[in-house]
Amino acid sequence: MESKRLIYLDNAATTFPKPKGMLDRMVAEYADIGVSPGRGGYDLAAAAEDALTKARRTLALFFNAPDPRRVIFTANATDSLNLAISGFLKAGDHVITTRLEHNSVLRPLYHLQQTGQITVSTVPFDGHGFIDPADIERAIRARTRLVIVNHASNVLGTVQPVSAVGDISADHGVALLVDASQSAGQVHVDMEAMRASAVAFTGHKSLYGPTGTGGLVLRPDMAVMPVRFGGTGVDSKSMNHTMDFPHRLEAGTHNLMGIIGLRLAVEDLQAEGVATIHARKMKLTRRLVDGLTSIDGITVYGADRLDRHLAVVTVNVDGVDPMDVGAILDADFDIAVRVGLHCAPLVHADLGTGERGAVRFSLGRFNTEADIDRAVDAMARIARL
Repeated sequence: MESKRLIYLDNAATTFPKPKGMLDRMVAEYADIGVSPGRGGYDLAAAAEDALTKARRTLALFFNAPDPRRVIFTANATDSLNLAISGFLKAGDHVITTRLEHNSVLRPLYHLQQTGQITVSTVPFDGHGFIDPADIERAIRARTRLVIVNHASNVLGTVQPVSAVGDISADHGVALLVDASQSAGQVHVDMEAMRASAVAFTGHKSLYGPTGTGGLVLRPDMAVMPVRFGGTGVDSKSMNHTMDFPHRLEAGTHNLMGIIGLRLAVEDLQAEGVATIHARKMKLTRRLVDGLTSIDGITVYGADRLDRHLAVVTVNVDGVDPMDVGAILDADFDIAVRVGLHCAPLVHADLGTGERGAVRFSLGRFNTEADIDRAVDAMARIARL
């Protein structure tokens, strides 16, 4: 089938396109100061370091974090989560997490559990796609040191009651690590309101930043130790890695151009308004859900209520493999979606889709009503096959 342009509905993986103005400004700023930050005494190196500091301050304000020096730059949310998990947990610790988690949480925990270092409890989600904070509280033990919660599911799009989990965790003296991979840039992520000890985020999803950027934002009482060691530009005479922040967790040369782009992307989002963008996308999400649920033979998961939801809709077509649905959408309708298990196997196991997964539509800032109508029409045709 002929089409005028690609309809990109895989924004939960990586938002596309990026705002061109941000990309142009990122390249221009990097072209002016693209040397190693903090690695020299000359003015240009100082300007590069200032660019990092400016980005830390922007992100600290964005996440309502108490200390910009504890905004740690990483390659992505997976990098951030591995850093937090491996750098915080000690032998004998107990961790509580949920069955909504991405493999970037599940696999590091599984590794530590399999090597006998920690124990893990995993709480379920209900038929609407939400965890019950009371389940977290019931799972707390004497050795519980960390709770890890996915702020918003990358499969179901449901936004979890993280503030209630934060209250419970704080009351029991347990640290809370929030995976904001999907939520950052779509809904407000407020560390203070959540009582979060740490927030992991990525730049390339709903912050609309470049790939290869992300971060870990820490409260001062979250004692994450380094898991990588090397040059930091400070304390170079010592063979011991510095314990000062942010250098403690940032060994090696920074992705300066990406970090500049991340800051500009956040500023761009703030100028338009995160809530404004989210409301527009959720209006389109309602249009998509209504259209898909009206089609015989299509099952929609976790979208019976959209008041605590992101612009993510996951479905299956009766009798059609999700891989085939994705291939038909791509080849015949120029519609890009994500199919399979979405790196979240426990979610799919509980949905009954653990073998082949499902088809995920994830909307972005630049999608239109026409995009949604074409997607619904395409799915109706596939359902009639």
